[in-house]
This record gives sequence, structure tokens and C-alpha cells, in this order.
Amino acid sequence: MVAIVVLILVLGLFWLITGVRVVQQYERGVVFRLGRVRGRVRQPGLTLLVPIVDRMRKVNVQVVTMPVPAQEGITRDNVSVSVDAVLYFRVVEPIRATVDVQNYGFAMLQVAQTSLRSIIGKSELDDLLSGREHLHRGLEVMLESPATGWGVHIDRVEIKDVSLPDSMKRSMARQAEADRERRARIITADGEFQAAAKLSEAATKMAETPAAMQLRLLQTVVEVAAEKNSTLVLPFPIELLRFFEASTTRLTDPAAPSDSA
Repeated sequence: MVAIVVLILVLGLFWLITGVRVVQQYERGVVFRLGRVRGRVRQPGLTLLVPIVDRMRKVNVQVVTMPVPAQEGITRDNVSVSVDAVLYFRVVEPIRATVDVQNYGFAMLQVAQTSLRSIIGKSELDDLLSGREHLHRGLEVMLESPATGWGVHIDRVEIKDVSLPDSMKRSMARQAEADRERRARIITADGEFQAAAKLSEAATKMAETPAAMQLRLLQTVVEVAAEKNSTLVLPFPIELLRFFEASTTRLTDPAAPSDSA
């Protein structure tokens, strides 16, 4: 009797040691009983297995960050580029991820590489450099179909870096410099045009009022004198010459009419 009790205790202890498993919060358990998958996925916590008969495979359901190695390709406008990306995905159906594909991580990497090469060939260089949001959505759509069959959900996929040949970088730099120079010339020409229009308007106003011309002349003299130049050349006002001419005429010919007459 004692031997039977001891045997039962030993078997119970063996069952506890070999049949009790702990599933972490970020895991799900897929149980195989004699090679066949049990329909129920084991949730986090303590779970019991039948010794020798059951085998459990734990599947991580956390978001996986997978860098996609740089892929070289030729864009639609015939530019050779090297593009790398990063893929974020997680397992949503542990049974499919375990049974339907041998290694879902490696499979996702291969699909991501081929999809990235395909998107390079369908895009232009400007899209790779500035229109990445559209390319991200395109990559996600291309990856979503095979991922769904493997029980994987694509959270997001992003292009990380675009490498260009040195010759293309120099060409783009020259293009950018020429564009900046063009804009600078346009701005300068527009400024000169506006300044010329204002000067023409000011000249018209001064022609109507000779006193304004004299005031402007005096203002210019003051500005030049402030520079502490050793020599200052001033234009002789024509009105003063006319005054001297009129005075000389009156002295030589008293009968000549004066300006006040």
C-alpha cells in the first residue's frame, strides 16, 4: 500500500515537473498533441500539458523591428540608387505563424527585400527623396498580402535612407546652386525695376518743383561731408549763374528790364 502511494506521488511529481509550463504576457502557446495542433491557443499564465504526449511552442506576439538591408536598383528615370528600410510587424495568429510557414521572420525579410526592389523600379528619384509617404503605403500594401497568410500583421514600413552615386550628388548640388542663383537674379532684377520706377517718379516730382532739387542737393552735400573726405566737389547751381548773369546785364545796360518787372 505504501509503495502504491509513493508511486502515485512520484508520478504526480513527474507530471508537475514535465507538464506545467508558464506562458509570458508577451507570448502565446501553440500545443501539439501527438503531432497535431490543438485548436486552442494557450494564453499567458500557468498551463498544463500531458507529459510525453503534448509539446508546446511559444510564439512571441510583440512588435518586431526588422531592418531591411540596402537594396540597389534603377529608378524609373534611370538613376542608380541604394535604398534601405525598416519593417515593423507582429504575429496575430500564432497557429498560422507556426504551421503555415517555417520561419516567419526570415520569410518577412525576403518579401520585404523583393518588395523594396520592386518599389525602386516603379518610382522616380524625386519620389524616393521627397514623396516617401506614398511609397510607404505602397510597400505596406505589397507586404500585407503574404503576411496575412502567415498570421502576421504589418504595423508600418518606412524607407530609412537613400544613397546616391557621387556623380549624382554633384549634379544635384550644381542644379541646386543654379536654381538659387536664378532666384537671386530674379529678386535683384525685381528690386532694380522697383527702384527705377520710384526714381522716375521722384525725378518727375522734382522737375515740377526746382526748390525740391536744391533741398535734395543740400542733403546730399551733408551726407557726403559726414564721410570726412579731404576733397569735396560740388556742382554749381545753374540758378546762381542766372542770377549773376542778370546782375551783370543790369550793370552794363541800365535800360534793361529787371526780373522783378
